[in-house]
Amino acid sequence: MRGGIVWIVALATLLTGVVAVNVAVLRQNMQLESYATERSQLRDQNHELQTQLSHASSSPYIERVASKRLGLVQVGSDQTTYIRLDAGGK
Repeated sequence: MRGGIVWIVALATLLTGVVAVNVAVLRQNMQLESYATERSQLRDQNHELQTQLSHASSSPYIERVASKRLGLVQVGSDQTTYIRLDAGGK
């Protein structure tokens, strides 16, 4: 009779361990799924930011902002003066 109780306790302990391992694996899988979702969202956000940066660094956009927001006007080539500097500073 004593041997049967020992086997029952041993099996119960092993089954508890198996359940604990399964729960741990399930938690890890849920965490991996969460990371995969976050990774996808960050990639989408990164793509959107790259698009915005590309647009903001384009010459037409910069010229439009300079004109409308800053009141700058583009001068003609006949209004530009160049100064020649000596290379040696003399």
